[in-house]
Amino acid sequence: MRFGVMCLKRGKAAEASRELYEWMCERRIDAVPLYQDTCFGDPNEQARWLTQPASSHSEVLSSLDMLVVLGGDGSLLAAARLAASFGVPILGVNLGHLGFLSAVEGENALDAIIAVQRGEYYVEQRMMLEALVERGGEVVGKFTGLNDAVLNKSGFSRMLTIDISVGSEYVQTVPADGVIVCTPTGSTAYSLSAGGPIVNPLFECLVVTPICPHTLYSRSQVISGDEEVRISVTTSGQDTVLTVDGQVGHRLSSDDQVRVRRSPWSARFVRFPGHSFYRILREKLRERPRYQPDSDGDDP
Repeated sequence: MRFGVMCLKRGKAAEASRELYEWMCERRIDAVPLYQDTCFGDPNEQARWLTQPASSHSEVLSSLDMLVVLGGDGSLLAAARLAASFGVPILGVNLGHLGFLSAVEGENALDAIIAVQRGEYYVEQRMMLEALVERGGEVVGKFTGLNDAVLNKSGFSRMLTIDISVGSEYVQTVPADGVIVCTPTGSTAYSLSAGGPIVNPLFECLVVTPICPHTLYSRSQVISGDEEVRISVTTSGQDTVLTVDGQVGHRLSSDDQVRVRRSPWSARFVRFPGHSFYRILREKLRERPRYQPDSDGDDP
């Protein structure tokens, strides 16, 4: 089995990635380092994984059996966009705060590699979305994401008037700060904060959630994963942007239309026996006080 060890950040994640890669090499485990910053090798080397030609990505990723990513959910979102079209399963090792997408915490990374070599794991598929920006009948932007596509303001606080259709059928016009279209995986991210429902990530659907709608009756809508959402801003499109997974995006013009639909690719994540979405939900979203009270009930 051939592993890729991907690092997309400096600091703690870079050091942990280097240590894991060296540990695997010492045990003659077939591993390849993939990096954005100078995480491996000579610190003066300026090679950057994400700035290499796409052909380099294809050659390396297509040769892997598994991609190991150390970091937070942001690193896993970026890795999913890179690996999805190659069908490479991702083993997420959480070094961040939440770690919704990770299979194990950082201290269990070595045990996880050993379990994978023994075949003690399974692969879970997650639906991804595709967002297209149309201008004058032509596609001027195309993005793939695992969590969500968000249309909102980038400048001054000003309400937008947003037309929403599903397929060819008009649904509603809503005055709001923006709108989120998310996958089930993304239902526990921005959409949840905006009042959207929590959806089991194994479902295949899209959730449309207005952001701060100025109406009494606007609610999130759950639609089939085979349907397409069409969004346009009827007020001036100035300072309006589309962002995908909070990481990539496109500035919109006033006549642009955004189309969001299921991606042809799926993200594949490594899971171990005993994995439970509902247990993770309890643990990750429970209230965490800033200070733990002492025995008398007062803050230390």
